[in-house]
Amino acid sequence: MGLHFLSFDYSEDSEGTATWDAVASVPTARLPELQREIVALLAWAHSEFGAVRGPVEDGGLWDYDLQFERDRHPLQALGYDVDARQLQPAPHALPGERVTLTLSLSGGLSFGEAFAARFGDP
Repeated sequence: MGLHFLSFDYSEDSEGTATWDAVASVPTARLPELQREIVALLAWAHSEFGAVRGPVEDGGLWDYDLQFERDRHPLQALGYDVDARQLQPAPHALPGERVTLTLSLSGGLSFGEAFAARFGDP
């Protein structure tokens, strides 16, 4: 699967935990496409590594942080509902607004290798 909206910056800490950060800003009309891309990525991560999601320092193999912001409104945390395969709460915006979603993924070596194989190198 190619990513069209998300372009990740890669960093790694001294203990080998990798982090991929992406920011995508789109007009309201393109929000559904961006949501589908994020849902597809998080669905993949949950299906491959979901049982071991959490901070690496707590034994997790991967984790994520997702934020949503629209014009003149505060930043809002979002989550991924595995059963419904959708973002919660559902991001929404008025016509003509720009919306920004920020996604940070982190994980160890096995997550990083699987991520690169599925979505390409960051």
